[in-house]
Amino acid sequence: MKIDVVQEFMALAAINSPSRHELPVAEVLLRQLRELGLEPLVDDSAPRSGSDVGNILVRVPGNAPGPVVLLAAHMDTVGPTEGMTPVLRDGVIYSNGRTVLGADDKAGVAMLMALLAELQAGGIPHPALEIVFTVQEEVGLFGVSYMQEKLTAAFGYVLDGDGPVGHIVNQSPSKVDLDFTIAGKAAHAGVCPEAGINAIAVAARAIARLKIGRLDARTTANVGVIGGGKARNIVPDHAEAAIEVRSTDRERLEREVQAIVAAFEEEAAAAGASVTVKREVPFEAFRIAETHPVVINALQAASALGIASQLCVSGGGFDANVFNSRGLPCVALGIGIEDAHSPQEHIATAQLVQGVAFLKALLAEALYR
Repeated sequence: MKIDVVQEFMALAAINSPSRHELPVAEVLLRQLRELGLEPLVDDSAPRSGSDVGNILVRVPGNAPGPVVLLAAHMDTVGPTEGMTPVLRDGVIYSNGRTVLGADDKAGVAMLMALLAELQAGGIPHPALEIVFTVQEEVGLFGVSYMQEKLTAAFGYVLDGDGPVGHIVNQSPSKVDLDFTIAGKAAHAGVCPEAGINAIAVAARAIARLKIGRLDARTTANVGVIGGGKARNIVPDHAEAAIEVRSTDRERLEREVQAIVAAFEEEAAAAGASVTVKREVPFEAFRIAETHPVVINALQAASALGIASQLCVSGGGFDANVFNSRGLPCVALGIGIEDAHSPQEHIATAQLVQGVAFLKALLAEALYR
């Protein structure tokens, strides 16, 4: 069975699979994997993660000596793509302009499937592999976080990184999510507004104090969601705000988190309101040294293909963050996606083809010499 990476991507991109609804893509992959003579496993994470399917794990025996290598990509997209038909124009694949394309991360999935088809056809030396297709990456790395299957890989590569093929993300930040709930006091907005405590106004004053956006080269903060109130003629007694902070600098991260919490607590106290905050850490930072085999192999693979390589620091979170936190060294590989998470998202067919070639070169470099 042969899998053309461009055709595979076009077919996968046409399948609607937002986070928590990855089953339609999983069914296609499971069928193809079995047709390739592989024995995929669907883990039992779905009841815990909330997805309609678990993560897919495929173990591929090696035909040459070398360390076990992990390769991973995620099946979900950042938003629905219902009714979207990919458009190929002048060697570039676009969405129809109304939704994201879903190259993040179906491009990575297509590259892995095309690679597996070539490996199963024989003739390409490679070490043993563990291939993982995860769910719910876009909403907090939940799929991989709930994965309990034991992995034996010495190191790994997540096909979901920034930039073109050849870029290697060896550093990614920690992320802290802060969910604030402000409790004020309801009152009639026209008859006795002074009897109320406006929870939305408290949130607004707190937010106005915050530093938002890029705070320095390693740190960002964002107010992503606000809400509250019941009607325009009622002083709102309830407001909510969802905020995140990211940084590769742990001390700066904590300082910014504490400053945000203090702003809400102080404004609530000044108004006579109360505030509660839920703090979660979806993922921890990682930094892989340039001298680690997982980086060296990737740099050498790029050199072997004659393509430019670059080590990158990303502001995004990847399944690699979770793998690293569990002691499995991983980097994220650039796969050529441009304008991700927007209706303008696109990818060149040449990047899809080069991505498969890069993976083959990567596995060749991982072999014991």
